[in-house]
Parts: sequence; C-alpha cells; structure tokens
Amino acid sequence: RQQKWKSSVSTQAKMPPCDFVPEKYKSYPYERMQKIREQNISPSLRMYYKKPLLLHQGHMQWLFDYKGQRYLDLFAGIVTVSVGHCHPKVTMAAQKQLARLWHTTNIYMHPSIQEYAEKLTSLLPEPLKVVYLTNSGSEANDLAMFMARLYTRNFDIISFRGGYHGGSPYALGLTSIGPYKHGVANGFGCSTTMLPDVFRGPWGGSHCRDSPVQTIRKCSCSEGVCHANDQYIEQFKDTLNTSVPKTIAGFIAEPIQGVNGAVQYPRIFLKEAYRLVRERGGLCISDEVQTGFGRTGSHFWGFQTHDVIPDIVTLAKGIGNGFPMAAVVTTKEIASSLAQNLHFNTFGGNPLACVVGAAVLDAIEEDGLQKNSEVVGTYMLLELAKLRDKFEIVGDVRGKGLMIGVEMVTDKDSRHPLPAEEINQIWEDCKDMGVLIGRGGLYSQTFRIKPPMCITKNDVDFAVEVFHSALQRHMERAA
Repeated sequence: RQQKWKSSVSTQAKMPPCDFVPEKYKSYPYERMQKIREQNISPSLRMYYKKPLLLHQGHMQWLFDYKGQRYLDLFAGIVTVSVGHCHPKVTMAAQKQLARLWHTTNIYMHPSIQEYAEKLTSLLPEPLKVVYLTNSGSEANDLAMFMARLYTRNFDIISFRGGYHGGSPYALGLTSIGPYKHGVANGFGCSTTMLPDVFRGPWGGSHCRDSPVQTIRKCSCSEGVCHANDQYIEQFKDTLNTSVPKTIAGFIAEPIQGVNGAVQYPRIFLKEAYRLVRERGGLCISDEVQTGFGRTGSHFWGFQTHDVIPDIVTLAKGIGNGFPMAAVVTTKEIASSLAQNLHFNTFGGNPLACVVGAAVLDAIEEDGLQKNSEVVGTYMLLELAKLRDKFEIVGDVRGKGLMIGVEMVTDKDSRHPLPAEEINQIWEDCKDMGVLIGRGGLYSQTFRIKPPMCITKNDVDFAVEVFHSALQRHMERAA
C-alpha cells in the first residue's frame, strides 16, 4: 500500500515496523518552541529543514516528533549516537551511576575513571595506552595540538583542506572548510595541504580507495602502482618544502573526512604521509571523532584501515552515544610532556561520563555492532551505487562501513556540485517520507549517511527506496 505523508510526497516503501510506543508529548506547543528558539537561543545554532523538526523521543535507530511521527535516523545526531538512541544498557548504567556519584573531579580516584581508562586503552595498539578525558571533540583536538607542540618543541601543524577538527579558536586553524571560518585571527602555525580527494581532486581512478564502491573515473595505473597517490604525495612534499619550517610539530587527518562528506584518500596515502611527517620530527594525529568505535566495519579504529599507528588519537561523538565526552589517547612519553606544568579539566573523566563510555564499549561488543556496520554498510553502499548508475545527478557513492557519502552533481562529466535549491528539495522529500540524512561537503553537495550502528538491512531497503523516490521526483520536477 502507498504510505501517504503530510506532504504531497509518497513512496511505495513501507517503513519497517517498530514495536516501541513513544510517550505522549507534553511540553510547549510547536509555535512557542519556535519563538523561544528565535528569541533565546543563539542564531549561530542553525536548524535543519524549512520547518524544523521538534523531536521528543528516541529509540535505537528511530526518532519520534511531537506528533508521534516516526523517522529513521540516518545521521545519528551528527555521527554521535553510536549504539542507538536510549540504548537500554547505556541508559541503565547512567541511571545507576546518577544515584551513586555524579562528580568528584579527577583530583580523587573513583572506580569508573580507572575502569574506563583500562577498558578503552586495551582496544588500542601499543604504545597508545595513556588517556586524557575531555568533554568535546574540539577540546580533544585542541589538546592534541598542544601536546604535539609541547612534546616536539616545534610549532607548525599541517592539516588537509576540507578537514574538520572543531570550531574552538585553536582548532579552527586546522579546520579547513570556508563557512566555519570567522573573520578573526586564527590558525597561527597551521598550514593546509591539498586534499587527496580521488573524486573531486585533479587525480583519481577506479582502484584508489578502500571502499566497496569506487569512483566512476577511469584508472590508468599498472599493477601495484597508484598514479593518483604519487601525484598527491608530491603535493604533500611541496607543502613540506614551501609552507613550513624544516621541523614541524605534527600532521592531523581524519581517516575518512566527515564534515566534508565521507571523502576518502588513496589507500596508501596516509602511510607515506606519516613517514614524511616523522622525518621532519612531527607527530601524526588521527582524528577518530567520526571514524572510531567500529563505524568503518572492518576495523575498530579508522587509522587501522590505513595500516598506520598514530602518535596521538582523538576521540569524541560516538564515544558516549550522545553523552558529552571525548578523549585524547597517546603514548606515556608524549603524555608526560603535559605533566611538567598544570593542565586541568573539571568535568573530563567524571564518574558519569566514564560509566556511560564503558557501557557504550560493552554495547558495541555485545550487540556485534562493528560487524553490523561492515555487513549493513557494505549492503547499503552497493544499493546506493545502483542509484548512482541510474541517475546522472548522483556523482559519487563512497565510504566504508556505516560512514557513507553520496555526492550530488549537475552531471558526471563536469562533476559540478548540484545547486543547493535542488539538493534541498531532495533532502526535504526524504524527511517527509520519514528518513533523516545529513549534509556535508564544501558546497553542501554531499548527503552524509552515518546512522546508529544498530540499523538493519530492512531499514536500508526502506531508506534506499525513499531516496530513489526523492530522486525520481526531482527528475519529474526538472522535466
């Protein structure tokens, strides 16, 4: 049967059943909520959609609005709800700890900080065994920059264009996406280098990336040679030879770029880049804020997919399933450079955060979520690739596990970004049919699909069918 929604959009796709019944919404009416938002909440906190959603309850991969309307959440609060909204195991652990001890700060020992530190670091390879807990990803990346500079006694740090590493004044120097840049001095000692983007960059072919779906660009490489990688490494060397001193503090990269729309590099790029950075005395920082905790499927950490071991790893988002927590993990030696003076974080590693973090790790293991990311993510990538082959405006489908980008273009030859108003319409239609997806890319041209890692193949079938309907409708509008 056709499922009709409030809008004129309809789809043959039937939303998978869910036996969870949300509570009745009892707060202010929608209009009052909107008014408060306009008057009392900073306008810099922008909202999605023409008519913003008013959500009031979540259950695993589902969200419910004030009217009781159900949505499949494919953005997970910006890649943050790792194990599912209100996951019973995590909720119960938090409730028990709430009644026991919220906060002492880390000047005292409490059981959960040691238990969690041991549990978290056991999942990382030697010598990454020392953790400093913070409250957000920006804070973690700030601290990673600080540590790299203290330890090496050098100052310059390199990041990729298109990288996102936070919005705090210090981290903003590493973030290299125009709309996030404010007209204030930032980025002293930060240099950007060309992004090795094998779809949109000058070089790239059909074998470059670690993904079940490759680009539509043809590859001219002979066996065991990656022409695109060689060219991008030359650009990286060029940055090292022109933009920074002969010794540097470090290099930071996301294993797969998040905000820029799941952009992937040639398979061996990071390995070669790490070697070049270490030759210059620099530390290698892996920003795992979006790629960590099993999301890539094949590995628990994104850096493992590149066969490298960083000197510093930053974690946030999925670490707490939505609880505000983050971490910097490094070696004993690097961590000790920060211990020569005082450095303090009031809330970092509080009892509640540590208990939540530990419960998230348990849920990932017990629910088999890394494997689920691999199986369901690969299935989704291959299903979306069929839509890429069918529609001229779907330029690229990429990613790994449940970290997926769908880049929209005017046509496959030019690779020009699809205009915002057209993308907005497709995006709104998906929402009206019950599917929430994110946006990213330098031109906001890429749909970001990064759901809670508990989604199923049935959910994927529904989501892909909805996306298909939205694309079909776009073609009819264009015609």
